[in-house]
Amino acid sequence: MSATTSTAHPQRALTSEDAASTTQIAVPTGAARRLLAVLRIATGAMFLWPFFDKTFGLGFSTTADMAWINGGSPTQGFLGNLDPAKPFSGFLSAIASPVTDWLFMIGMLGVGLALILGIGTRVAGAAGALLMGMLYLAVLPAVSGQEPSTNPVVDEHIILALVAIIVPLTRAGDTWGLGRWWRSLPLVKRNPWLI
Repeated sequence: MSATTSTAHPQRALTSEDAASTTQIAVPTGAARRLLAVLRIATGAMFLWPFFDKTFGLGFSTTADMAWINGGSPTQGFLGNLDPAKPFSGFLSAIASPVTDWLFMIGMLGVGLALILGIGTRVAGAAGALLMGMLYLAVLPAVSGQEPSTNPVVDEHIILALVAIIVPLTRAGDTWGLGRWWRSLPLVKRNPWLI
């Protein structure tokens, strides 16, 4: 059989949709698809929550007087006060700036909304994994003589990064999300990286 034909219809050439689906992991059962949808939405909420808390100072990790809308800095305080014994503290402290604030906040908002809605999950997955990777480096505990950690290798940042990556691979945005509609848009069909 030719590489340009589909196994379901041997005479039909592969479309871009077929090609995109061959890079997806098959999720055969309805229960698994629903569980992935719940995981996608919950992960989106975990990205979205810090955006709202840091923007409006809801009092959980950010007080109202430190809110972004009140002149606070979502990243500069955190990155500027890292323990110097942490392996990447020098690099991360050096990149703390208003630009970092904007990139972090836009990233958290964009990844959170994309995951909750089930759209643009490839970009959201890559951005989410990058954000969580940077945060993991900031809190990396595996340095001798530092505070104990329940697990010095895998923490919530790694788990969230993995979930952000698995969502686009499994088309988790199709169940209880707008993934199918999103993929049908002409712009997305022309630019599959937007899936």
